Amino acid sequence: MIGFTLKGLATRKLRTALTAIAIVLGVALITGTYVLTDSIKDAFGGIFTEIYQGTDATVTGKAAFDLSNENNTTAPPFDESLLGEVRKLPQVQDAVGGVGGEAHLIGKNGKVIVFGGAPNLGFSVDPARPAFNSLTLVSGDWPKGGEVVVDKSTAGKKDLTVGQTIGVQADGPTLRMRISGLVKFGGASSLGGATLAGFDLPTAQALFQKKGKLDQIRAKAKKGVSPQQLVTSIESILPPGTQVRTGEAQAREDAKDTESFLNFLQYFLLAFGIIALFVGGFVIFNSLSITIAQRTRELATLRTLGASKRQVRWSVVLEAFTMAVLASVTGIFVGLGLAVGLFKLFDAVGFTLPNNGLVMRPRTVVVAMIAGVLVTVLSSLFPALRATRVPPIAAVREGAALPPGRLHRFRTPIAAVLTALGFASIAYGLFGASGTAGILTFMGIGTLLVFIGVALLSDRAVRPLAWVLGWPPSVYGGAPGVLARDNARRNPQRTASTASALMIGLALVTLVALLASGITSRFRSAVNDLWISGYAITAQNNFSPIPIAAGNAAAKAPGVQAIANVRAGDAQVFGSVIGATAINPEATGIFNLDWVEGSDRVIANLGQDGAFVDKSYAERHLLSIGSPFELTSPNGTTRQFEVRGIFDPPTGGSPFGRVTISTQAWDSIYDNPQNIYSFVRMKGGESDANKQALEQQLKSFPNAKVQTKQEFIDNQISALNSILNVLFVLLALSVVVSLFGIVNTLVLTVFERTRELGMLRAVGMTRRQVRRMIRYESVITALLGGVIGIVLGLVLGLLLIARVNEIAFAVPIGQLVIFAIATIVVGILAAVFPARRAARLNVLEALQYE
Repeated sequence: MIGFTLKGLATRKLRTALTAIAIVLGVALITGTYVLTDSIKDAFGGIFTEIYQGTDATVTGKAAFDLSNENNTTAPPFDESLLGEVRKLPQVQDAVGGVGGEAHLIGKNGKVIVFGGAPNLGFSVDPARPAFNSLTLVSGDWPKGGEVVVDKSTAGKKDLTVGQTIGVQADGPTLRMRISGLVKFGGASSLGGATLAGFDLPTAQALFQKKGKLDQIRAKAKKGVSPQQLVTSIESILPPGTQVRTGEAQAREDAKDTESFLNFLQYFLLAFGIIALFVGGFVIFNSLSITIAQRTRELATLRTLGASKRQVRWSVVLEAFTMAVLASVTGIFVGLGLAVGLFKLFDAVGFTLPNNGLVMRPRTVVVAMIAGVLVTVLSSLFPALRATRVPPIAAVREGAALPPGRLHRFRTPIAAVLTALGFASIAYGLFGASGTAGILTFMGIGTLLVFIGVALLSDRAVRPLAWVLGWPPSVYGGAPGVLARDNARRNPQRTASTASALMIGLALVTLVALLASGITSRFRSAVNDLWISGYAITAQNNFSPIPIAAGNAAAKAPGVQAIANVRAGDAQVFGSVIGATAINPEATGIFNLDWVEGSDRVIANLGQDGAFVDKSYAERHLLSIGSPFELTSPNGTTRQFEVRGIFDPPTGGSPFGRVTISTQAWDSIYDNPQNIYSFVRMKGGESDANKQALEQQLKSFPNAKVQTKQEFIDNQISALNSILNVLFVLLALSVVVSLFGIVNTLVLTVFERTRELGMLRAVGMTRRQVRRMIRYESVITALLGGVIGIVLGLVLGLLLIARVNEIAFAVPIGQLVIFAIATIVVGILAAVFPARRAARLNVLEALQYE
């Protein structure tokens, strides 16, 4: 039976190849995900290892609490006198101190040099201590006072040369500096678009406003002293607010946040691989079901010749297993190419990632092979069971069909129960489960059950829906249109199964579009409700902090009536870390806050000990006007504040954190404070003259940009749109899988209806009409999947929106129309090959086909 099965598989090359493509794409995405994330992890690991080369112990500032890494808050710097104390220790051979931060290089056009969303890194270098230096000088000299070294990659892209003068903006206005040399970072071939700028220590301290301060000390132990012994000796002299780790431990600590993000990215992308494989499972199930139905006489002949039910069943499973192994191996190789494509995709949306070459781990191959084989074999089990129901007498009877299974009459009730259980699981995940893992688990299981249940139920909707969707071709397409509609309604179960693969992709695409539309709708509404009018000043990338000096400069522009400077960072209040903000007194009248207690005068009267909080935070901690509380900043400074006002923020968000204090109080307890936003109200409102006046004042701050209210909204939403584009590209893979599913079904039905097509040609149907008939049938099938998918996506979206207040129910009509058009295009593309094949059938041979 093994030889017979493999020979049979070889004779059905086209059917096998079309079915296998579904698995190839799913396995490719899983492989590409692992290769992408492993390559990035390897690149980052190399970067952090290079930084701490020759370092046995590292001293850094220590925050008073664990920072969230969400509010641009860093550990506080410490006094540089500690460096001298460390060097005096008998266990220390040498030590170097340094500072760092964001340093934006300004190009010849006066604009910030930036590549996507990659960081702009600046730090001090000490060429006198090469053992600690992770930079290699390529040309020129190391920097002296007022000079800078630039990474070779950036210099090559922007035509920067040694001796040239360039602008550098860090925590103050732009300074002109001479490029003393070009450098490269260790052995890294790519830093993912990051720009590097190196300065001598005094210059770096001035740039980052850390005069007399250090962010880090790196020490090397004397011969015979272990890193741990060195750490112990340094601990004995450390002042409060500092900590020491071995160089290896510090590298792991620095990599921790990156690794956490990359793990999330890996799971995120793997989810799309699983979706593609799940859709592929529908394609395989449908393809094998059709081929088994077409091979009724072949299987019956095997039974007549003595093959047992078990042998027939395992022959089908073996066929699926063989196809799965071949498809999975192919998918792994395709996945390598896909990893390169993913790097380029993220680069295109401004998320440039470091890459030192593709990394293929054994785990990647094992997981991809298991996933591909498991999905294929599981999808083949039911068709294999159907194959055993072929009666031997069917071998001698023309037109024999497979008998229905014992559970066939319970198909609809079972489908209804699965659908109901799926929605119940999703509802429990949203409204009853606790913890991220629990919520995602119940939602994932529920979504899976819903898709399976709806796929089984949809055969009940095929006949009426196909009648409606097939009306235009039946009226305007003549006989081919009428026949196409009848063909789509002839076998509802098969049509529903084919359409279900596309239904899953369209449901997820619709869900994503609906959520994105709801989020942006809430955000637009919040900005319009909260911010009265004027201009916004943010960083060029929309989220990085900008120097306080930029806001002060903007305030001096002619026509400025008021300016609101918003600072943000982590704070500890009531034992928990929250996002806190600060606002200057002059901001009164710029915002239209919905005060529960207090009024707009609160902002002007915060002083050194006043604060306002949002409504939900006040309710959670039983705060009211006059309630005292303590706020601790990252450097350990604790101060008592009093609630002066409580406001109810719009559901789309606000620029204010849970607790907001005055900028005066903020600057006295936070190191190196910076603005996140500045909002400006000008006489005459929005006008070209006013915008030009602000831009002229900010000429020394190229990283700051001036935006109208609409520009601010659009720029803040642009990050969401970038993520949305990535999601659509990834979900498009499941649509591509479903496209091949439709192709496969149409090809198989052309085989099945060979004699019928011969009869139609014999009675006068032209080749062109045959092609049109197949094309119409494909479009009707695709639209069935599209309609059901869009409706299901809207229903799933409604459930999520009911749980998350920050998302409004805003149907993206334009996008849904695009999805519907795309569905028609998918149907047309899927029909190209089957329609040509059907039209080329020889009439006489087709009439004799069995």
